[in-house]
Amino acid sequence: MNTQASIPSGSRSVSRVVKGQAVSDGAGVKLNRIIGQRDFDMLDPFLMLDEFRSDQADDYLAGFPNHPHRGFETVTYMLAGRMRHADNQGNSGLLSPGSVQWMTAGRGILHSEMPEQEDGLMWGFQLWVNLPARDKMTAPRYQDIPADNIPELEPTTGVALRVIAGRIDDVVGPVSGVATEPVYVDLSLQPGRAFDVPLPAGHNAFAYVYEGSASIGAGPAAKTVDRGGLAVLVEGDRVHVAAGDSATRLIIVAGKPLREPVAKHGPFVMNTPEQIVEAIRDFQSGAF
Repeated sequence: MNTQASIPSGSRSVSRVVKGQAVSDGAGVKLNRIIGQRDFDMLDPFLMLDEFRSDQADDYLAGFPNHPHRGFETVTYMLAGRMRHADNQGNSGLLSPGSVQWMTAGRGILHSEMPEQEDGLMWGFQLWVNLPARDKMTAPRYQDIPADNIPELEPTTGVALRVIAGRIDDVVGPVSGVATEPVYVDLSLQPGRAFDVPLPAGHNAFAYVYEGSASIGAGPAAKTVDRGGLAVLVEGDRVHVAAGDSATRLIIVAGKPLREPVAKHGPFVMNTPEQIVEAIRDFQSGAF
């Protein structure tokens, strides 16, 4: 793996940079929606990416009271703060800094996500990942992963990665059994450092910069992406990321595209409008 500034063959470049839109969701939580907004509807298999970041309690305190999901997966990655989740099947857990929850909604679940703090910084991401048609009515499940169970590696001075899903060299992330074979890493670079993150050829991928700015891509095609920018990556087997004069941090995510019809309505993601109607009826009748 190349950790220097040379240009590897097969390196992914940036096809476009997307900026998020301010939205309110749940009971009034303020979010920055990057995927799933007017200008960027989805990147198969990724349906939505939200960043929540505020130290103003009024922005997040109302949380996400009980609500349904069917047909996809939600991935919550906490950077700061504490969030309690609970569902109608008796499951409960606490998301704390550095932890991850990968929830497969499958055929249907009712759950809540509520802050366990009244002040201080609440910061993290929620990603929605589509399920293939064959798995949309599977049994719901959680993968609750505490911060200490997410492997970290420092391949060279000034480069650090947390591997949530997928493989980086011999390090494998703790998330398993996901149909889209995801890669999800949190990359930190000190000033002047660079790194090539391997990504499966054929996967759709993006990089979202949440601290500082990063040069993404190799050679003359590299683009500088500032905090709050999402770089959509073209085909290749790795992506070259470099920091400038200040440190940078970003999440890099890749997944196998499903190439199936998508029907969306709020918290339900199926393949046909008829299945959406069925999901609404099942929810209203208490079948979840």
